[in-house]
Amino acid sequence: MTVIWTEGRLVAPDEAALSAVDHGITVGDGVFETCAVLDGQAFALTRHLARLGRSASGMGMAAPDEQKVRDGVAAVLAAAPDAGRLRITVTDGVGPLASGRSDGPQTVIVAASAAVIVPTGRAARSPWTRNERSAVAGLKTTSYAENVVALADAIRKGADESVFANTQGDLCEGTGSNVFLELDGELVTPPLSSGCLAGITRELLLEWGAEEGLPVREAKDGELPFSVLDQVAAGEAEMLLTGSVRNVQPTVWLDGADLAIGELSSTAREVFERLMRERLDP
Repeated sequence: MTVIWTEGRLVAPDEAALSAVDHGITVGDGVFETCAVLDGQAFALTRHLARLGRSASGMGMAAPDEQKVRDGVAAVLAAAPDAGRLRITVTDGVGPLASGRSDGPQTVIVAASAAVIVPTGRAARSPWTRNERSAVAGLKTTSYAENVVALADAIRKGADESVFANTQGDLCEGTGSNVFLELDGELVTPPLSSGCLAGITRELLLEWGAEEGLPVREAKDGELPFSVLDQVAAGEAEMLLTGSVRNVQPTVWLDGADLAIGELSSTAREVFERLMRERLDP
């Protein structure tokens, strides 16, 4: 069951709660965060709220009311203590039927539902690219049509995630995940300059991996061309997908090729899952 809070009240999933001319509906003018929920608490909520603010700033929106968001989170998790996923959405509120904004208040929605974290993933290379020079590159916005189309393409191919190159031909990210590759005994992830999202799980794996002595780092510009996935498909490298409802997820299939899970990938997953339960708001 999904539990929803907006503007100080809980609403049913089929109950009208948003204006038909909310700018988040008409033009996708909004930002959001998705958190894992552990033991009735939102994991890494402080980091997620900080990124929510950065995304809003990048969109030219006012800073979200953090206390209001936290009140919504508390209300939702009190009503759904067994939830596994929490989503926070902030839109620019009621606006015109065009791209220009009004000066009205923002809309804040918090929702929680069950979630099953699958230990392994299946990926397909996307035929489309990320634009690393886009006005919203690296922002977590509600304008997700590009991801919906790419993910549907991956699902048709037998995968559960689609992986993008950017316009420079470098490895970038998935529709809702960051990518790590095991190359020459290191776990390496594309740099933020590739246009990928600054994922919270990505950020923590870099921090915690270094803390635990794992060889994990951010790549240099141009170090990971999209063609590096040929090495993964050939079994010459490992691949991880990271995200708030994936955690650290070894990839076992890429474009029809079955992949093995190596020791480094398994260790990275184990380290992350142990520390996330020890440090609920790192």
